[in-house]
Amino acid sequence: MDLPKALAQASIDDFFQLDLRVGTILRAEPFAKARKPAYKLWIDFGPLGVRQSSAQITVRYRPEDLAGRQVVAVVNFPPRKVADFVSEVLVLGAADQPGDQGDILLLAPDAYVPDGNRIH
Repeated sequence: MDLPKALAQASIDDFFQLDLRVGTILRAEPFAKARKPAYKLWIDFGPLGVRQSSAQITVRYRPEDLAGRQVVAVVNFPPRKVADFVSEVLVLGAADQPGDQGDILLLAPDAYVPDGNRIH
């Protein structure tokens, strides 16, 4: 059996260019205009303010269950327009199956972290 290979090597400097932060989802609603099923999220990043994101997490999560949940996101990517919505951050998750198959599970700290704190 062939084992999957990692992507091309990145330097520690590449990693430190990403600004990964913890935030709390304030609100989530279905995103009907997205090409793939998604939710619109409004996430509180403390001193960075509230940022919005489009997230394809509709299989495992319901909008009403997301409010109050902490997530990890990249906050320094340029905003991206998805249909009529501007996604300002990339919420991180992992597929529950090998490769990129399966449902996406959100990445989050296992205990409360103040909103806006960096991931190191």
